[in-house]
Amino acid sequence: MLLGNIDDQNPDEWEQMLDVNVKGLLNGVHAVTKGMIARKAGTIINISSIAGRKTFPNHVVYVGTKFAVHGLSENLREELSPHNVRVVVIAPGAVETELLSHTTSDDIKAGYQEWKQDMGGKVLSPEDVAHAIEYGLFPAAVRLYS
Repeated sequence: MLLGNIDDQNPDEWEQMLDVNVKGLLNGVHAVTKGMIARKAGTIINISSIAGRKTFPNHVVYVGTKFAVHGLSENLREELSPHNVRVVVIAPGAVETELLSHTTSDDIKAGYQEWKQDMGGKVLSPEDVAHAIEYGLFPAAVRLYS
């Protein structure tokens, strides 16, 4: 159960979320930064979430990993900007992903559907996030603020 109260979660299941959301980001950045610094050009786009700025019930580990994405990205921006390497953070709200399928809590699943209806029944699609990423790749003269 990746979503739920901290005392109901299995710590072994946290590893995958930490591996993907934090270590995956670090490994990806490490793989590209030397070349970008040498070329004095590049854009790194990190995917976070609104949960990297605001907490949500039953999301303690997820929120922690997304706060990490924001902190790491800000620090990377400071380190890499002198080399003309931009760091962009995309922080969407609710997106239809597989996250909910990883929880075994019927209460959380039902609550999500109710929450979606409160928002008009629509959340972002993966394609919406892809468009934001495309926008993040615009030339440096286009200003992006997070």
